[in-house]
Amino acid sequence: MTTLYGIPNCDTVKKARAWLTEHGVAHGFHDFRKQGVPEAALDEWLAAAGWDTVINRKGTTWRQLGEATRAGVTDAASARALALANPSVIKRPVVQWAGGDITVGFDATDWQRRL
Repeated sequence: MTTLYGIPNCDTVKKARAWLTEHGVAHGFHDFRKQGVPEAALDEWLAAAGWDTVINRKGTTWRQLGEATRAGVTDAASARALALANPSVIKRPVVQWAGGDITVGFDATDWQRRL
């Protein structure tokens, strides 16, 4: 089954969930705030998409971090530590598709090709 990871009040996550429902894609939802970030899944995301894609460096959470913290994120290990401590810094949504592929962010054109 496809699993969508994110925060329920995020507009992009809302759009993504609606899109999956409208297109008949059975999916589960994993709420970072309530359920935390699954470490094994985070490792998969970082390996599949790269830390610079998984970490949202344009978002509010990133901008609110101290300069030293931002400067310290230079590789997958430092990005992993940051994401576990601050789940809102993960670009949303992260989707683990039924076939095992992982995507980060919402791209309706790409998602349509997956159906």
